[in-house]
Formats: sequence, C-alpha cells, structure tokens
Amino acid sequence: MRKPADPVRRGLDVFVDAAPQPQRSSLRLLLALERRPRGRRLLARVHAIDLLANGLLAMGRYEDPVHAVPLGWDADAIAARGRALRHAEGRP
Repeated sequence: MRKPADPVRRGLDVFVDAAPQPQRSSLRLLLALERRPRGRRLLARVHAIDLLANGLLAMGRYEDPVHAVPLGWDADAIAARGRALRHAEGRP
C-alpha cells in the first residue's frame, strides 16, 4: 500500500485498497483522471462516470476538517456529543 503525503488521500486510499482487484484498478484510474484538468474534461463526457468520480473525491474530503466542517461533518463535535450522552446516561 502506498503512503501518500496528503491526509485526504490517505483515507481514500484505504477505501480503494479494500476493493477487489478489478475494481481497485478502475477506481485508481478514475481518481487519477479526476485529479487532472484534462482527465476531468474527458470524464465530463460521460455523466454517470463524472458523478461517480466527483462523489468518490468528496468522500475523501471528509477526512480533512477544513473541508468536512463546512459540509456539516465535525468529527470532534460528534464525539463530544456522544461522550456527553454517555455521561448523562451514566455509562462509561
């Protein structure tokens, strides 16, 4: 497994690496195309594939708080809320 420097890609790479081999290669190709301007233009020709690539990259952005918080996903706030609920119910 590769170790990318970008923390957003780390979580996405774990997701892709969990896929069976034919899908894993296809997903890596799709992500490589989506990350390049010429590749995005090529993918835009097939609407369903373009949506898939955009959705896949959006999933990867949830790993990065800079992108996740404006999207409504604040992992620290959710964990704090869970701890407060457990504490209120008397659970450890």
